[in-house]
Amino acid sequence: MLEDIPLERSLRLGLQELGLDAATQVQALAVPAALAGRDLLISAETGSGKTLAYLLPLAQHLLAGQFQRRSGCLALVLVPTRELARQVLQLARKLLLRTPLRVIALTGGADFRYQSALLRKEPEIVIATPGRLLEHCEKGSARLDEVQTLVLDEADRMLDMGFRDDVMAVAGFCPGERQTLMVSATLGHTGVAAVARSLLRTPQDIAVGEQRQPHSSIVHQVILADSPEHKRRLLGALLLQGGFRRALVFANTRDGAAQLAQMLAKQGLRVAALHGEMSTEERKRTVQLFRDGRVPTVCASDVAARGLDIPELDLVVNYDMPRSGDDYLHRSGRTGRAGAMGLAVSLVMANEWNLMISIQRYLRLDFQRRALPGLKARYNGPKKQKSSGKAAGSKKPKARATGSRAPGRTKQPAAKTRTARDHGVKNSPGGNDGTGPLLRKKPVT
Repeated sequence: MLEDIPLERSLRLGLQELGLDAATQVQALAVPAALAGRDLLISAETGSGKTLAYLLPLAQHLLAGQFQRRSGCLALVLVPTRELARQVLQLARKLLLRTPLRVIALTGGADFRYQSALLRKEPEIVIATPGRLLEHCEKGSARLDEVQTLVLDEADRMLDMGFRDDVMAVAGFCPGERQTLMVSATLGHTGVAAVARSLLRTPQDIAVGEQRQPHSSIVHQVILADSPEHKRRLLGALLLQGGFRRALVFANTRDGAAQLAQMLAKQGLRVAALHGEMSTEERKRTVQLFRDGRVPTVCASDVAARGLDIPELDLVVNYDMPRSGDDYLHRSGRTGRAGAMGLAVSLVMANEWNLMISIQRYLRLDFQRRALPGLKARYNGPKKQKSSGKAAGSKKPKARATGSRAPGRTKQPAAKTRTARDHGVKNSPGGNDGTGPLLRKKPVT
């Protein structure tokens, strides 16, 4: 219970405003360890309350330390995307409403000079994407030499997005004597251990559930499709039949997300797109419309797969199968949050079958088969399957070597001497029909 954790009264009032009185499993484990000053590696499934698990001890440390106004940034939270930065900012503002602590967010795509003005007010807590914060550090508008706590939220995602150098550079602007927390739904990324060795001091591992454990409150289904056209019809029918409050449709590319939104809008659905090529204001507006329920369906790239917490989002559709099991875990984790039930549906063609099987085996889950009335696919899986469930391909037999030649080597036919007849050239000069080589002209005498 949160009542058992020593917190300032102003933080308890903030928790009451949020309607929270019971700690989740990850909070019960992480908050006391963080309050003890340990560096932490935290992993738990999405929707388990990881954000509050680091915000609470971070704020408690600052309030208990009798911080001085205009002391600069004392706590820094690095996140991979603008959407996650805004979401953490909203939660932090509600939690800190009754405290004197000030918090801002710095992300790419926003006005640099305006952000510099915010930094001149020296807020105690900064939430930022690595690239934009590094810009401020290099230009002298951000000071990190007083940072007491550094948090890397969605650490594996930051590495996937190529932010490793930026993260390490930002950490270099922070003092060596600090507390560092690395947080993610999965910490099995190949680069996470290397970054942890560089930035954390004898960290304590806090893992709730298996790192590859599928979400317990989500039903996972597969609908087979015969072709791209059939898949588009399936998506339209699935959304038009309703039965959900908010739906998030994932495509593997930005263009794919935009095209799906256009297609569904033509079918009369209220839908919007969300991807990395949109401006900050466009993305912010789309998320707010989605959150408010004015747009119940959003077609997105993987920019929405991490950290996006939308209330009453009860349907996730993988129009394109994600490229890995971890990506599937994060996409599907947008639903079934905070104890609510959710549904994740994947549309799978023949060329995606093996990827589906790989994800299923990696996450150790079973996809339920489903068909929509009047749109059942003729394709029912590969005719021949390996023991793993993947399609068994037919291999062509290799040509056998003959004679005394080395194995695998075959005799090459002798090259023919190409004649004028082979080129379609007549006996008379100038008879080339245009398909053969040019003939040398005889010198004029």
